[in-house]
Amino acid sequence: MRKVKYPAQFQYLDEIREFVAEVARKGGFGEKEIYSIQLAADEAASNIIEHAYAGVKNGSLEVSCGMQGDVITIILRDQGRPFNPNSVQPPNLKADLSDRQIGGLGIYLMRKLMDDVRYETSSRGNSLTLIKRRN
Repeated sequence: MRKVKYPAQFQYLDEIREFVAEVARKGGFGEKEIYSIQLAADEAASNIIEHAYAGVKNGSLEVSCGMQGDVITIILRDQGRPFNPNSVQPPNLKADLSDRQIGGLGIYLMRKLMDDVRYETSSRGNSLTLIKRRN
C-alpha cells in the first residue's frame, strides 16, 4: 500500500484525487469507477480538512491507497478533532432545497459510491477507510 502525507488544505485535493486515480487505474478500474472513487476520496478529505482541522493551520492528512486482488482500499488518517459519521442522519433528498439541512451529503455520497466505509478513532488519531470492489 502506497502512503503519502499531505498538508490538510483544500489546495491539495487535486493531488489526493490523482493519487487514488493512479492506484485505481493500475488496479484495472474503469474510468467511471475511478471517478466515483475520486469523488468519495475528495469528500472524505474535504470533511477532514473542514471539520477535523477547523481552525488548525498546520494539520496533516496521511492517505494510504492500495489494491488487493480486485479491491481498492483508501485509508485517510488525521490528528484532528474526532467525528463519528454514524451520528449523521441521511439527508432527505426529496425535500425542497431550501428545506434541506446543511451537511451530511458528503458522508451519504461516500456510502453510496463505495462498498464499505469505516471510521475509527483512537489516541493515535482518526482513520477513515474507503473500500471498493472492481465490477
